[in-house]
Amino acid sequence: MSATAANITDRWSSPPRALTLLALWLLATMGARPLLLPDEGRYANVARDMLLHGEWLTPLLNGLPFFHKPPLFYWLDMGAMAVFGVNPFSARFASFVGAWVMGAALFFAARRWHGERAAAVALLVLASCPFFFGAAQYANLDMLVGGLIAAAVLAFVRAVDDVSVPLRWVVAAWCLAALAVLAKGLIGVVLPALIVAPWLLAQRRWRELLRLLHPLGLLAFAILALPWFVAMQQRYAGFFDYFIVEQHFRRFALMTFNNVRPAWFFVVMLPLVTLPWSAWLPLAWRERAAMPPARLALYLWWVVVVVGFFSLPSSKLIGYVLPALAPWCLLLSLGVARHPRGLRVTLALSALASLALVGALAWKAPHSSRPAAAALAARIAPGDRVVFVDHMFYDLPFYAGLTQPPIVASDWADPLLPQHDNWRKELYDAGRFDIERARELLWPIERLAELTCHSHAVWFVLKPSDAARVAALPGATTVHVDADALLVHASGRRCS
Repeated sequence: MSATAANITDRWSSPPRALTLLALWLLATMGARPLLLPDEGRYANVARDMLLHGEWLTPLLNGLPFFHKPPLFYWLDMGAMAVFGVNPFSARFASFVGAWVMGAALFFAARRWHGERAAAVALLVLASCPFFFGAAQYANLDMLVGGLIAAAVLAFVRAVDDVSVPLRWVVAAWCLAALAVLAKGLIGVVLPALIVAPWLLAQRRWRELLRLLHPLGLLAFAILALPWFVAMQQRYAGFFDYFIVEQHFRRFALMTFNNVRPAWFFVVMLPLVTLPWSAWLPLAWRERAAMPPARLALYLWWVVVVVGFFSLPSSKLIGYVLPALAPWCLLLSLGVARHPRGLRVTLALSALASLALVGALAWKAPHSSRPAAAALAARIAPGDRVVFVDHMFYDLPFYAGLTQPPIVASDWADPLLPQHDNWRKELYDAGRFDIERARELLWPIERLAELTCHSHAVWFVLKPSDAARVAALPGATTVHVDADALLVHASGRRCS
């Protein structure tokens, strides 16, 4: 092995040093770019609204109850915003936590089962992979649940690795599964079960499987996972049907949601998004004999379960496959581990690609509302109202520091609205849980002029292509316009 490659792996073989370097690597550029739309703007503003209004239980989308996902992501971001301020760095904190947990879990598992150097190489492959690096700095829920699922699977396997160890690993595994449920829902426990149980059954390890169902573990899961769901059902009568039935089972089974992709989508995309490391896949397959058969079977089955599970529904986003990234990178590390020069070159290329990805998005953030938000923040007065016209500018309240949710004007009476998976349906569904508040915030677009009948000014935010919607409003004056947003000011007026 070359001295350079040896130095790299040596630095990453010590647990404290490896996990510190992983954290620094992920944190260094976490706040370097604006929020991307729609996901980052949406989830960042949900956390900000909850913090602003002191609401620690109910996620709030534009002031309305938002039950697409559970609250763990928002709780972590709220904590970061309370400490570091409301900024893109804090908005991505939960994703960082998920990535760091995945890296730590992979490192310790590989170190125990395959040795120090294997653990260092596996962590280097994972940490420098542009897909992992980008997901760790992207404010949506996929990286958090992916990291927790990976940690839960490895903890379950550790719990049966040596039945003489205390039950703490069983309890820890169920706690991680509970946190995964609080991160994104039922997949937090379904995926670990689909990975670990068949793997044990294939080896006829019935007793170890029963050990994982110990009452202490199940009790720990219930104590952590259930209270929030019970509280929401008590507070909102339709919560269970919406969150469990619609957002899980109907979303999984129906084809009316966005991002429809063919069944082979993840089979093709997983190797593509893990380049350049996935170029070592053929050699990794040839080196598979170097790994104990039971461990190899676990890692392969793990990847198959995640890819297969998310290939079933028609709606597919590449972030869904993140729970498979830890075993995938561990398998890829087999191919490169015995090739120091290849390790060094691929590591450099992968790290540069990761930094280039962040740099490109920092240089040109697509569809950002930040310039319009700055113009609004410089001019808005207390009591002024903000109105979004037939579009949801998710990141504008975040950047403008609005303390009240904007009014959103659209065709809320459209009978086809519930059939489309878009921003309107998100707000429409949220309004079902607070009808009175929805009447104030979800405004009929045909009554747009009535909003200027107010003692304070009104600020209309809309797409430049929709300028005609407000052109005829009394006193309407354009304050800011760019490719993505038009900001129009209208003074308040008396109306008969």
